This record gives sequence, C-alpha cells and structure tokens, in this order.
Amino acid sequence: MIKRGLDFSLSFLALILLIPVLMTVSFCVVCSMGRPVLFSQLRAGKEGRSFKMYKFRSMGPSVDAQGGAIPDDERVTALGRRLRNSSLDELPGLWSVLKGDMSLVGPRPLLVDYLPLYSPEQARRHEVKPGITGWAQINGRNGISWEDKFKLDVWYVDNRSLLLDLKILFRTVKKVVAKEGVNSEQEGIMPRFTGTKGTGSE
Repeated sequence: MIKRGLDFSLSFLALILLIPVLMTVSFCVVCSMGRPVLFSQLRAGKEGRSFKMYKFRSMGPSVDAQGGAIPDDERVTALGRRLRNSSLDELPGLWSVLKGDMSLVGPRPLLVDYLPLYSPEQARRHEVKPGITGWAQINGRNGISWEDKFKLDVWYVDNRSLLLDLKILFRTVKKVVAKEGVNSEQEGIMPRFTGTKGTGSE
C-alpha cells in the first residue's frame, strides 16, 4: 500500500511538473516524424496480465518505399536516438504508473510474446508490477544478456523493499544525467528474446 501510494503521488507530481517537457517533446516528434506522437504496445504486467504501455515514438516506418521490412536498429531516427539516450521516450510511462499498471520501480515490462519462453525461475519476474526503471536497468540495461537481466529481475523480486526502491530511483537519475548504460556497444536495440537453452523454452 505504501509503494502504491508513492507511485501514485510521485507519478502525478512528475506529470504535472513535466508538462512543459512533455509538450516540447511532443512538438519535436510531430515535426520530425509526424503523427502519432506516442507509440503503444501490449506488454506483460504483474502475473502476466497484458496492458498497453506508452512511449514517445522514436522510430520511423517499418517498411521502405518498396514494401520491404526495415530492421529496427535502422528505423531509430536521430531524434529518437536522443530521446532514448536521455530516457525522455519513457516519460509517457508515468501514465501507466498513475493507472496502476506499472510501478516506478520493478522489472521492465516486456513483450507478451515472451511469456511462453521464460523458464519457471525467469517467469518469477512477473510476481511484481513492472517498472519504469529497475535493478537490471541500473546494472547494465542493454549491455547485459537476457539471462543476466532476468537474474537481476528475480533478485529484485526476492529482495524488494522501500529502501531498495529509493536506491534504484536515485541511481537511475544519476545514470540518466550521466547518460550511462543506455545501449550496449554492439546493439542499438536489445535483440529479441528467443528463449534460454536448456530450459525447455526453445
């Protein structure tokens, strides 16, 4: 109850204070990529229940003029890359926190398509609400493997506390300001999760 109260209060306050930033980013997205301003996608929440998550658009069209598919890492626009590097693309997620679909801190919400691919241990990440930031995000983000990321998620589930959440929020702000660990050196976008070998998920 305390965590939900903090989530609601902080996300509501942040949305009010960040109105100028939200309007500025929206204007830039419209000028750079046109409408829609927001990208929405179904993600898996607590206990695997799906919900619609929102982010500022950071990608261009998925197909070229000839109808061919464009790889995701090539679809990220110059503005989109700046939004990702600064984590400004995540700001609309505060609405999901306000609604109760997400928390400020928790495992990142991933695609619903991944649900059948988790091992039983990895699936424990869904015992809590997903978060805008989390233990894995301040300990590597896209620079670590899926398996290591899930281990960090489950560690958070087993060790979560108000003090740990405050620590994660503080370190998140620090990393965003310093632009640390935004993407791996090899990948602009985290590759799709296809299952873990030896778990029966492939």
